[in-house]
Amino acid sequence: MARGSDHDFDWTRLVWPGFFAAEAALAFARSMMAGFRPPPLPRPEPVWASPNEVALELPAARLRRFDRPGATKAATPILVCAPFALHDARIADLAEGHSLMARLGGADRPLYLVEWLSAREDQLFRGIDDYLADLVVMVDEIGGRCDFVGLCQGGWLGLLFAARFPARVGKLVIAAAPIDTEAGDTRFSALARATPIETFQELVRLGGGLARGEEAQRFWELGAPSDAQIHDLLQSDLPLDSPAFADRLAMFRAWSGAPLDLPGAYYLETVQKLYKRNELARGEFVALGKRIDLRAVRAPLYLIAAENDDIAAPEQTFACAWLVGTPSAAVRTKVVPGGHLDLFLGRRALDSLWSDVVDWLAAPAPRQRPPPTSGAPSPTGAPPRRGQSAR
Repeated sequence: MARGSDHDFDWTRLVWPGFFAAEAALAFARSMMAGFRPPPLPRPEPVWASPNEVALELPAARLRRFDRPGATKAATPILVCAPFALHDARIADLAEGHSLMARLGGADRPLYLVEWLSAREDQLFRGIDDYLADLVVMVDEIGGRCDFVGLCQGGWLGLLFAARFPARVGKLVIAAAPIDTEAGDTRFSALARATPIETFQELVRLGGGLARGEEAQRFWELGAPSDAQIHDLLQSDLPLDSPAFADRLAMFRAWSGAPLDLPGAYYLETVQKLYKRNELARGEFVALGKRIDLRAVRAPLYLIAAENDDIAAPEQTFACAWLVGTPSAAVRTKVVPGGHLDLFLGRRALDSLWSDVVDWLAAPAPRQRPPPTSGAPSPTGAPPRRGQSAR
């Protein structure tokens, strides 16, 4: 199914390094990089829009606490898992009026954000299991159980976590995440499947064992979004030529201009397992030594998609409803106008959609039944046929 791009700018060229790499680009990269690699510049510390503190620092991630003074300490914490893709966790806290963390702060509960860190030279072999193990440590740090909000690539990682450790998740929000990459096509997923794995392996080799964000931007970015395109995706009500919007623009460009490096092992695993073999949806994904059965997920589920998302098509996210064991009465789905980044940064999306998420998180959860025994049919029925929309 063909999908429109986000405001005529092809975000798929930025969000995941390498999916637009052709042999010509690789040949150019080889000639530019042969025999010489300057040391990477130190990454500047991110500037956050909302007050927060580092609650826990691990080698590859920080756990940041965002809740306001006076938040109900005994309540179930909310944990937001940012994507680990090209850009850092400020996708959830970019600027005043464009902060998901500020919106979720209205829940008056302990509120945390997983900030994945740019990979270092000694982290080349970190894989999906390593990041899943980090999540286990962070959830233990905040009390052992949480309501989980997964954004984009953080959404499938959160679903893995919920299936592997179902007792640790109360409610689960999955926003614009590629859960079943065969349920609907985007240029992003189609190219990921069509590009030979050797191309991705060569990109990692050229990066010295890392999938390097700077190199992805240098070799494959065809042009930065215009001020007007950024104004549209932020859904800003500020005049385009105003000093106030100029500040928002500077924050956006600083965020988009500081890409993350990914461990080569994690990058190649993601391409193979999620995009080429669709292992999560097919029930073939092995995480921390155990095959993942999504029917073990019984948590109340809120699935969110953007209408014109060219990264994760709505069908790819909504297929989750037919794969998990959550009863249909405990599943909510919503499609909002706009593209991928609008969903997390757009003012209207934050005011309407995410306010509804806050209310949903605050509502009493229905009582959960035990998970089905192995081999039993899923209580939510079979996965939807190609092109069938979720409820």
